[in-house]
Amino acid sequence: MSAFTLATAQYDIGFFTHWDEFADKLERWVADAAQRGASLLVFPEYGSMELASVFGKAVYSDLHHQLQAMQTLLAKWHALHHSLARRHNVLILASSFPTAEQDGRIVNRATLFGPEGRLGHQDKLMMTRFESEQWRISSGRRIEVIDTDLGRIGIQICYDSEFPMIASRQVAAGAELLLVPSCTDTRAGFHRVRIGCQARALEQQCYVVQSPTIGHAPWSEAVDINTGRASVYTPVDHGFPDNGILAEGTDDEAGWVLARIDLREVARIRAEGQVFNHRDWPAQFALSGPAA
Repeated sequence: MSAFTLATAQYDIGFFTHWDEFADKLERWVADAAQRGASLLVFPEYGSMELASVFGKAVYSDLHHQLQAMQTLLAKWHALHHSLARRHNVLILASSFPTAEQDGRIVNRATLFGPEGRLGHQDKLMMTRFESEQWRISSGRRIEVIDTDLGRIGIQICYDSEFPMIASRQVAAGAELLLVPSCTDTRAGFHRVRIGCQARALEQQCYVVQSPTIGHAPWSEAVDINTGRASVYTPVDHGFPDNGILAEGTDDEAGWVLARIDLREVARIRAEGQVFNHRDWPAQFALSGPAA
């Protein structure tokens, strides 16, 4: 399927007393996007951390206890997303979930679900200072791409979008669509990710989709302040918006941002564009210049 509608979330962090409240919220979100014709749903980075609230104050107010408690919900988290993807016949990039590895490390993992189950995942590769210095979240070790019925997809979690070689590797492996779940607590942080997304769309001549958390959760040290807007970015060339923004939401307003994309346009612009950023990317490495 080359052309389809996607929905990217401006997702508000909630507070729950038990799992079923969260499940009801997620079901409403997924049903709404599916009813509006979306085939791919993109949720943000660390949207899962609202679930820490179900464990009570002693856990949700402790950065490290909440990570261990969250592991007890991981199987239910997977099952719920699989069930919703199957029921609505959609692909769902779930909010990233801190996930324990066998060696004891906790990684920030975004998992893509389809009607048939888990299609693949991407662990965050580049960690922010808060993640590495205070929260003790570990970096992932592999750049992934995921084959789907909609096309080949790459995922860059928030800060990862600010490093061009990650996107370059994914696109070289066939990704035409890059998904960027994000969680930023300042306008500067949001704009860093936004600028990174637009740069990746320009450099690789592909679609890039950003989904942020929004709203205040003063009970959570991890996701207490969230700001941003969801957007779909494109190459900047004939047939695409002059500013490279196909769709975007209203600042800090919960809901879906929908866009119709056509992956055939990626191939077209790479072959017929005013410029050939994607084709010319390798040429920069052959240039001579000052020694490092």
